[in-house]
Amino acid sequence: MKKFQMQSNSFSNLLYKYLSTHTLYCVYLPLIIYWITLFALTTIPVDAVPRLFDNQDKIEHFVAYGVLAFLLTPALYFQRRSRLISSSAFLFTFIFILAYGAIDELHQLFVPGRFCDLYDWFADSIGGSIGIGLVYLFLRSQLKIRDKAVNL
Repeated sequence: MKKFQMQSNSFSNLLYKYLSTHTLYCVYLPLIIYWITLFALTTIPVDAVPRLFDNQDKIEHFVAYGVLAFLLTPALYFQRRSRLISSSAFLFTFIFILAYGAIDELHQLFVPGRFCDLYDWFADSIGGSIGIGLVYLFLRSQLKIRDKAVNL
């Protein structure tokens, strides 16, 4: 069991170091591409999107904003321009997700066949929270590893 933990910690440690040193290609670029794609998909009229099951749009919002938060949190955490944003990356990501979700819902008022829905915004917010939580768990494990190394 201990060997598995060491391997797991080693992999997450290597991943953390790689992400922190290759932020342009591994953090910022995927975020930019995803966000542009997300915006483009929300401008498609609803008639062009196949409906497979009830509440499909809520699941789509949940997943889309979960991925957005998952990509945005490390971008804010690893950025070097503002220490405040970096140290509060989780809070700023949540604020951005809430704001962008609201803006996106208002934007959909102008897209044929789409409408502004408060429940879609709730799904955006919950999905974003899950995405932030996943990144938090990863970064928390890194902080524990670093604290153990400092205390040795």
